[in-house]
Amino acid sequence: MKAYRKELWFEVPTRRGFVNITPEVEQAVRESGVREGLVLVNAMHITASVFINDDESGLHGDYETWLERLAPHEPIAQYAHNRTGEDNADAHLKRQVMGREVVVAISDGKLDFGPWEQIFYGEFDGRRRKRALIKVIGE
Repeated sequence: MKAYRKELWFEVPTRRGFVNITPEVEQAVRESGVREGLVLVNAMHITASVFINDDESGLHGDYETWLERLAPHEPIAQYAHNRTGEDNADAHLKRQVMGREVVVAISDGKLDFGPWEQIFYGEFDGRRRKRALIKVIGE
């Protein structure tokens, strides 16, 4: 069995944002030489997410609105976590909702997606360098 590891680095200039990382994951699968297997993609920070959905701006706006209703950033004092000097409790909660990782099948050397599926890095406490891990395993 083959195994391949690659890191993607991000510095989202805003507090929140979504980055389509599908091309980078496809490139990692090609680099791995795996024809049949699995790829895991996970955020390596507890205020970021990796998820699969449609690459449609209206949907991304809906995510922004929905997540801010679920876990509003302000008032900062509403969260016990923020009493430690942090101001990102909402980002931890948003990550929990959106998920840490995705696993996608690799068939014939390609990501085996359903219609419209794309892989995204979701940032909920940006303006600093963070990373995601790509791990490819298979034959």
